[in-house]
Amino acid sequence: MLKRSGIILRIAAAVALVALVGACRTTSSAGRQVDDSSIKAAVKAKLAADVRLSTLTNIEVNSTNGVVTLAGQVRDESDRIAAGEVARSVDGVVRVNNDLQVKNRY
Repeated sequence: MLKRSGIILRIAAAVALVALVGACRTTSSAGRQVDDSSIKAAVKAKLAADVRLSTLTNIEVNSTNGVVTLAGQVRDESDRIAAGEVARSVDGVVRVNNDLQVKNRY
């Protein structure tokens, strides 16, 4: 009986170890994660440097595998388009998902 519980304990420990190691993996390499961080920072910096867009503080920027997603609210359609163009101009950007919403003026 004691032998059996020892075997069960070892199996449980092995399963826990495999689960822990599997949970630590990410879907992208460390280099890709750094690239995405630098792309995100560059997009934010270019948006802040753009005179017309620098007052827009509600734009959230995310980058995954070079695909930039813009979310938040802007004043009008021209700001939405301009923000997308600024994001596209950053080196390393593969595609831009422009999910910015135009605020209602009412």
